[in-house]
Amino acid sequence: MLFNSFAFLVFALIIVPLFFLLSHKHRWKLLLVSSCLFYMYLIPIYILVLFAVISIDYFAAIQIEKVQEKHKKKYLLLSLFGNLGILFFFKYFNFFIDNINHLSTALPFIKSRLQHLDIILPIGLSFHTFQAISYVVEVYKGNQKPERNYGIYALYVMFFPQLVAGPIERPQNMLHQFHEEKKFSFDNFFSGLRLILWGLFLKSVIADRLAIPVDAVYNSYSQWQGLAVLLATIFFAIQIYCDFAGYSYIAIGIARIMGFSLMKNFNHPYFSKNIEIFWKRWHISLSSWFRDYVYIPIGGNRAGKIVYIRNILIVFILSGFWHGANYTFIAWGLYHALLILLLLFISKYKFKLPNFLSILVTFLLVCIGWIFFRAENIHIAKNMIVEIFHFSKGYSRLYTNNDIHGLPGTFLGLPFFNFIYSLCLIPLFFYLENYISSKKTNHFYKYPTYFKWSIYYLAVLSIIFLGVFDTRQFIYFQF
Repeated sequence: MLFNSFAFLVFALIIVPLFFLLSHKHRWKLLLVSSCLFYMYLIPIYILVLFAVISIDYFAAIQIEKVQEKHKKKYLLLSLFGNLGILFFFKYFNFFIDNINHLSTALPFIKSRLQHLDIILPIGLSFHTFQAISYVVEVYKGNQKPERNYGIYALYVMFFPQLVAGPIERPQNMLHQFHEEKKFSFDNFFSGLRLILWGLFLKSVIADRLAIPVDAVYNSYSQWQGLAVLLATIFFAIQIYCDFAGYSYIAIGIARIMGFSLMKNFNHPYFSKNIEIFWKRWHISLSSWFRDYVYIPIGGNRAGKIVYIRNILIVFILSGFWHGANYTFIAWGLYHALLILLLLFISKYKFKLPNFLSILVTFLLVCIGWIFFRAENIHIAKNMIVEIFHFSKGYSRLYTNNDIHGLPGTFLGLPFFNFIYSLCLIPLFFYLENYISSKKTNHFYKYPTYFKWSIYYLAVLSIIFLGVFDTRQFIYFQF
């Protein structure tokens, strides 16, 4: 079920009021049932996969607390193998089959080929798998008591606002909230609505509008050159942020209305002065997960430069592979690892650019990385990066299909005026991001009520009349 769909609007209008009408002891049951319905909206049978993960970890965590110290690790391993085994089967099995078949072509005595499995990746599997793993690891470390109520633990994994695309929560933040009685608060209600409104604006007005020229270029990359590829890549950088951050804002907003607090997932990453800061601000719940459960356990930066370099490579390659079973994602992770290591090397010389140039360089470097993320394969990504620097032949390839009135028919797959509108979204996006990141929103709430509500109505009208509603799912649903 998509947050930007009419079905979800009806769903929320039923569940949220009913949540406050029920007594505290029955609210978790409503949330669990509604989360099951939310998840089953697309492929109902996959709810069994989700409950398999939940059951494994529920059992493992209780056993970790019960058994002697020397036996705790085997239940931790049971949980890890169970979670990662299910993730591997659905997300990476066919990828490895392809690679095995490719290698076997070099061996003439092997005539048979392994067959693909006809399986569809359960929506949000990577997210709730990592959330489940964090629970068992924290119980193993002694930082979290195991949850004895099976339904409450299932709700921790399945809570519908953040079920399919995060934020990836930790048990210390979420589990206790399901035991606490929530009271209706107008402050939570209105601040939650503002977050939902902002998220819908990012998704419908900016992300899905920019998706049109991005798809036009990336789906037919051989028809485009130079400036067209550069613009499409910048558009995609804005699109993926607005799409994913938009989801996160909506999720946090819905949860807040009901009195729940979800962690912040983005902190204006495109205003980062270097790539290290970018990764502290982008997809915070995932980057902090890899820091706490992979990077630090394998040594972090505590064991010398060689180990530090190794650890950086491991974490970023795994992070890339987490996103998808494709070498493009591995290349994307490796690219960012090399940028981090390059920053480490440059920092020795204490060379410092002005803030604006630092932000611009970081943004452009991130944009180049997004080409690997968006391209279908490494060969296409490589060709598109090369094309970006062919400006001399790029200016004549922004448009196709010359139309009436002497104006080109389509620019990057868009009518002329729609293309101009899309271009205007870029400065609008950066202006709004800068306004929010500079804490000027605190002044906004001091303005007269009529002014604030005028802005809210303008945002609603923008979503209705300028938004794109083509049932385009959120990008991170596929992970």
